[in-house]
Order: sequence, then C-alpha cells, then structure tokens
Amino acid sequence: MRKTIFSLLIIGLLLAAATVGADKGGVVRFATLPPGPGHPEGLAADAQGNIYVATFVTDGSFTNVIHIFSPNGRLQTTIPLPGAAPLGLAFDTSGNLYVANFGGGNVLKFAPPFRSTSTPAATYPVCTFVFLVDCGLNAMAFDAAGDLYVSDSFGGKIYKIDLPGGSVTTFASDELLKPAPPPHGFPPFGANGLAFSADGATLFVANTADDRILKVNVATKEVTQFAQSINGADGIVFDAQGQLWVAANQADEVVALGANGRIVDRRGSFDGIGTDGAPKGLLFPASLVISRGSLFVTNTALPLIGDDSEPEGDVTTFTVSRIPLGPAK
Repeated sequence: MRKTIFSLLIIGLLLAAATVGADKGGVVRFATLPPGPGHPEGLAADAQGNIYVATFVTDGSFTNVIHIFSPNGRLQTTIPLPGAAPLGLAFDTSGNLYVANFGGGNVLKFAPPFRSTSTPAATYPVCTFVFLVDCGLNAMAFDAAGDLYVSDSFGGKIYKIDLPGGSVTTFASDELLKPAPPPHGFPPFGANGLAFSADGATLFVANTADDRILKVNVATKEVTQFAQSINGADGIVFDAQGQLWVAANQADEVVALGANGRIVDRRGSFDGIGTDGAPKGLLFPASLVISRGSLFVTNTALPLIGDDSEPEGDVTTFTVSRIPLGPAK
C-alpha cells in the first residue's frame, strides 16, 4: 500500500513539474529575445521547424532584426533590417522569406541560406507610405498558385503581388477593411491578419480596430463578416482541423473559431510581469504560426497609449510563447 501511495505521489510530482511555467491555457515560453530591439511582431516557421521572429521598433532607437530560433528555442542567427519596420513574415514553397515593410510600403525578399550578413534578394514596391492615411503594409499570405497577398491596415486594401514577376494589383478594397472610426477603433489598424481557406476560395481577414474577422470571396471580391467581438483581432492561422485561430491582442488571449464563426476554444491569459521583466502568459499577442503541432505566438507587448495604465510599458524582456495544440490544460 505504501509503495502504491509513494508511486502515485511521484507521478503527481512529475506531472506538476511538466506544467511549471504554463498558464491555464497551456502557454509556455518558447524563446527569449536577446537584448536589443524588442516588440516581436512578425512570425513565421520554415520546413525544418525553425521559428523566425521580426522586431517592430519605430522610434529609431534600434535597428530592427529578424531572429531565427531553432525548434527548441535556441537563437541561431540574427538578420539586421536597417531602415525597415517589419510586420508580417511569410515563406514561399522554395524557402524564400518575405517581409512586409510597414514603414517603407514595400515587401522584401530574402533567399536562403540565411545569415547575419543576408540582404534582400528583391524588393517589391507596393504603395506609398503615409502614416495613418493610405498605406501600412501588415500581414501576408500565399495562395495555392504562389502569389503573395498583403494587407494594408490604413488604406483598407488587400494587395496581390504576382510572383516571380512582382507586378502589384489591388485584390480587394472595401470600407469593411478600413479601421473603424474613433472612438471605437483601437488599435487603429484595419485589415491585418490573412489566411486562405483550405480550398482557396475564401481569404479571411482580421480587422483589428473593428474587432472582426471578415472573409473575401476570391472569385467575386465580395467582403462579408465572419465573426465579431474579438478584442483586437490580429494575426490569424488555420489549424489542421479547419479551426481559425485568432490573436486577440487586447484580450491577451488566442481564440479558435469554428466553421460558423463561433469561438470553440480559447487559450492564454496575462498573469503579470515576471522578475526578469518578461510577461507571464500572453501580453499583446500579435502574430501566430503553427509548427510541429504547436501554436507559436509573439508577445508584442506594444504600449499604444503611453501612460502608466499599460503593463506593456513595464516589459523589459521580450518573448515568444508556445501553445501545444490539443485539449486545453
């Protein structure tokens, strides 16, 4: 009897140890950014399971970079991006990495192998940047034909870049893709995260300021509502079961939507700032990618108001989180 009780106690301790650092949604820290530029935003994964993270600093205090982490969260290399304010990251089927340059109105292409000395292999001008007016390139997604789609968070547009040629056309333009007018529209970004349905017939779009997920009929370009009341809908990605995961950056959580647009799962919470200056749980989760059975999330921790009411202002250590997909813990 004593042996049985002792065995059960050991098993319990092992299970408890396995979940140390995980919040109620199974969120664990995957990687910690090294000192330097913070506010990780852009996120992508390559075929080998390496995770690519772009920083988003716009005040000129740092040169933004792309950090490359191995599947176990170790930093492999860092690519400097002088003069760029990167948001979305995306890979094509040949392993080329594309970067949406928010402040430059263009998309940068990097070809493997990726090194600290890598420079863009190509630049695709998309729009003329005018802050909060007409152009703010944000998220990206590829269609089955290999063409690249880029959201414009200020102009309320989705651009299409025909590759490899690079010609740019406006795929969709609609009032529903624009930021909501004040006082509701916060954060002030319209069209944001992009994801194609499995059959390629529908492009799903997050409107951050409007707290909605929209869908664009690829054939007719009609824009309609899919889901609403997702506080700060940002990055989106489909999982293998067809659920659409959404980063709710103002709710500090990620949610999964079913085929009818209703929430069927939610993960994450903000549990304060740790002694190392890093958020515990999620804080302003912005971008998502699925790799090797887990959902990776950037804790962008971006203070948009700039006063003491925002916990983002207390963050000194920036992180990327990992959420194993499956039953919530």
